[in-house]
Amino acid sequence: MESNRLDRDDAAAQLAVLQADRAALADRSMQPWWYDALLGSCVFVLLGAQAFDDPVVTVVGCLLGVAGLSWLVRTYQRLTGTWVSGFRKGRTRKAIAVWLVLYVLVVVPAFVLHLGYGQHWVMAVAGAVLGIALAFISRWWSRIHVAELRGAL
Repeated sequence: MESNRLDRDDAAAQLAVLQADRAALADRSMQPWWYDALLGSCVFVLLGAQAFDDPVVTVVGCLLGVAGLSWLVRTYQRLTGTWVSGFRKGRTRKAIAVWLVLYVLVVVPAFVLHLGYGQHWVMAVAGAVLGIALAFISRWWSRIHVAELRGAL
């Protein structure tokens, strides 16, 4: 009988430690505001470079965009000590689904206008729209993730 009580008390103590660890992880998981702004800027650079219709500018823009994204990943890992896939299971999938639908709805017509009709400027507009949208969706995704971490085990 006493053994069951000790096991229950031990389990409760371990659960409290796990919940405290999750709360600490949630506290450090929310990225600073500038992270979302730079993430959106990287998307703008990646797509906006297409507007110049110059292979050198396109390659440089892509390299800068990818380098910026890589730097953001490393910075987030350094600041939080973790990395979470955007495509993980959970409530965050709703934010990713919104991002993917929006991306397709903006990029497909933009590329049709760019490649099929010579309207190169449309890629800069698409990059700006998607960059701003991603900054907000990134913040939304993070809030959902932090709320999940703060939830009960």
